[in-house]
Amino acid sequence: QVQLVESGGGLVQPGGSLRLSCTASGTIFNIYNMGWFRQAPGKQRELVATGTKVGNPNYADSVQGRFTISRDNAKNTVYLQMNSLKPEDTAIYLCYAQIQAFAWGAPVDYWGQGTQVTVSS
Repeated sequence: QVQLVESGGGLVQPGGSLRLSCTASGTIFNIYNMGWFRQAPGKQRELVATGTKVGNPNYADSVQGRFTISRDNAKNTVYLQMNSLKPEDTAIYLCYAQIQAFAWGAPVDYWGQGTQVTVSS
């Protein structure tokens, strides 16, 4: 069984910064894509940033230049450094990982429970 656990959300003023972390645990042979999506009230879930084991970051246009995704492959952890936060960044941020549990198995998509990020003065 695989589990993704996020941390680091909270309340921050506009222009502030937060760092999210997400660690995968359980039976893991390999992790392919790993990253973050977000969902604001009344809106669809949208990609924020994802990255592969060797980098290749992919960012939403709305966060390009403000957010940075990074991974610690030895710890099965992905981070999201969020700078210059805006009220429109307010959402539940969900960790995503494409995980292969066994060498002979196919990768499966996993999601964390989410962490709330609120940007408000």
